[in-house]
Amino acid sequence: MSASPTQIQQRFISLRQQGRCALMPFLMAGDPDLTHTRASLLALQANGADLVELGIPYSDPLADGPVIQAAASRALKAGTTPAGVLEMLSSLKGELTMPVVLFTYSNPLLNRGMEAFCAAAAAAGAAGLVVPDLPLEEAEKLSVIAAAAGLDLVLLVAPTTPAERMGRIHQASRGFTYLVSVTGVTGVRTNLESRVGDLVGQLKTMGDTPIAVGFGISGPEQARQVRDWGADGAIVGSALVKVMAAAHGQQGDVAAAAGSFCAELRAGLDA
Repeated sequence: MSASPTQIQQRFISLRQQGRCALMPFLMAGDPDLTHTRASLLALQANGADLVELGIPYSDPLADGPVIQAAASRALKAGTTPAGVLEMLSSLKGELTMPVVLFTYSNPLLNRGMEAFCAAAAAAGAAGLVVPDLPLEEAEKLSVIAAAAGLDLVLLVAPTTPAERMGRIHQASRGFTYLVSVTGVTGVRTNLESRVGDLVGQLKTMGDTPIAVGFGISGPEQARQVRDWGADGAIVGSALVKVMAAAHGQQGDVAAAAGSFCAELRAGLDA
């Protein structure tokens, strides 16, 4: 008897049935503080986000470009801790219905212990994990621990990943496979590399796990491009983080700015 679908799998199944591409915004927890993060998560949900990627701030974020690094620094200065992020997430039970994928580096996870971290994340209401600096061999171990706690461990594939390894990652990834659209760190770009379309096609032949494309999607046009390439989801990080930081800098409503940008992306994806 096959296991029932996880929260993330269920969301992608439902979107596939509707013929829609998933919109997955990324925001940094604690930027500018956890109260704003809480309000922003609800605003994103109300404005068409299907899943959300929630970054746990870390002092040495190797995969992140300048925008997200700056957001992590602001969050750490504000006193944000992994425990604080999980507590905030837990306070949203009953209000937040979209799956939350936690983005963390391996150090905080190893400091707490993989089992303990996964158990705490699941108890707080997280549905999945992305750990960009974890080698595949370690990820395969963590995937078993995460699954036992009820979490999907989402693995990343880059344009430079050799085909054989790409297949192995795609098979091992749970919930969805995170396809990095560019070589290098996260950040806003005006053009996505057209070979991403080929990579989506290649991954589709290697298994039926949904594919979400991230790194470099700056607006509705790129999100639509990702959808047209046949991807199942579009992840938007730096562009949203910038919008939220600008709103805070101008003493504006951070959550309203996040919601408004999310609504634009949703309209673009559905057009």
